[in-house]
Amino acid sequence: MVVTTTISDSDQHLHSTFASRYVRTSLPRFKIPRGSMPKEAAYQIVNDELMLDGNPRLNLASFVTTWMEPECDKLIMDTINKNYVDMDEYPNRCVNMIAHLFHAPVGDDETAIGVSTVGSSEAIMLAGLAFKRKWQAKRKAQGKPYDKPNIVTGANVQVCWEKFARYFEVELKEVKLSEGYYVMDPTKAVKMVDENTICVAAILGSTLTGEFEDVKLLNELLTKKNRETGWDTPIHVDAASGGFIAPFLYPELEWDFRLPLVKSINVSGHKYGLVYAGVGWVVWRSKDDLPENLVFHINYLGSDQPTFTLNFSKGSSQIIAQYYQFIRLGFEGYKNIMENCMENARLLREGLSKTGRFEVLSKDVGVPLVAFSLKDSTRYTVFQISESLRRFGWIVPAYTMPPKAENVAVLRVVIREDFSHSLAERLLFDIEKVVKELDELPPRASVSTAHMTLDELHRGKDDGVHLKKSLDETRKEICSYWRRVSDKKTSSVC
Repeated sequence: MVVTTTISDSDQHLHSTFASRYVRTSLPRFKIPRGSMPKEAAYQIVNDELMLDGNPRLNLASFVTTWMEPECDKLIMDTINKNYVDMDEYPNRCVNMIAHLFHAPVGDDETAIGVSTVGSSEAIMLAGLAFKRKWQAKRKAQGKPYDKPNIVTGANVQVCWEKFARYFEVELKEVKLSEGYYVMDPTKAVKMVDENTICVAAILGSTLTGEFEDVKLLNELLTKKNRETGWDTPIHVDAASGGFIAPFLYPELEWDFRLPLVKSINVSGHKYGLVYAGVGWVVWRSKDDLPENLVFHINYLGSDQPTFTLNFSKGSSQIIAQYYQFIRLGFEGYKNIMENCMENARLLREGLSKTGRFEVLSKDVGVPLVAFSLKDSTRYTVFQISESLRRFGWIVPAYTMPPKAENVAVLRVVIREDFSHSLAERLLFDIEKVVKELDELPPRASVSTAHMTLDELHRGKDDGVHLKKSLDETRKEICSYWRRVSDKKTSSVC
């Protein structure tokens, strides 16, 4: 006798996800669910929520890579179960290639000193910690206090530098910016250096405007001060964005280990290294610049492995993808891609200038991005333009500059490898469309004078109170208002 059994739809087979009970309840947010669900339903429900995210390729706020070749996508999936701590050779190969790219004083067949990180944030933590320990060891040997280390940077540094200072108890001395000058002034930076300064951090590719800081001038001024004082204050270069741009587009620019005081450099593989998010690098000039007591040696994975990272296990797929890009593209391939990015940045910059409405703040030399402000922000602001562009799928961040230049509000477009000529033209079209729409609307009503027109402010329409404000004062008030608004949101400046 043949016995047949009917398997219930809800337990084993799922004929239609959207007809099942799994889409009739809210997804768990606080507790793991009591029971299981079919894999098809779990995939569909999670995938549906992800549709609410912005399109990564239209997110022009981020420097992070959003496209790789299908062959590399496959390589990443083939190695997604590999653990970094089980590494063998490929991370060292990448470190060697990057060190030679940055002119580290190592021989052609000599292993360089460096490590892979999750990103430039971890790389900066490691580099900063190395500077702090070296400075402390020297102060101890001299019998001097070593409890008040500081680091000198520009106010335009990324938040990871503030994290390092707070986490590792180092005072952050920032060189303030000024309107029209949005990077660290080397002369002012060197004046702030004292006997407790563990290093001066220069940025090759400012987050705000993409501009390269003058590392060569900083090296010259700091060398002179070291000679006069007897100190040996070093330089770290935060090349998170520019490290994979300068060697290919500006090979004569001296910013790296060609300058004697540059002891370490970090760079993001997941930015213009052209790898998906999750990989950064830090390299040192020599073994002497990385204190040995920070390096741990493990052998319980089968061989002696030196390690200097903030975490232990992590995926290897992005590191393998970095190696793929190096051997796939080579110097010529990277150069061609960066030239193309700069050309699309030029197209966007010229298109914005032709409108007559915007002032471009970013420079021709630097990271391929375009930072621009409104010439007249009395009727509407860059924040309203940013909000309106989201209707077309574009994520374009608007923000105010750091202290001493906070009355300047800008929009910023980062040009990545996958931002094509056609997309640049389409963005220009949508920006002009948004601006025309805002021109036709009355200014937003608000109790704040930040939303009043310049004409209204001068005529004193605020409840009969006579207000006399210059255009510059009005702009400052508008930026102050929107700074308070934007501070309540998640920052789009990456």
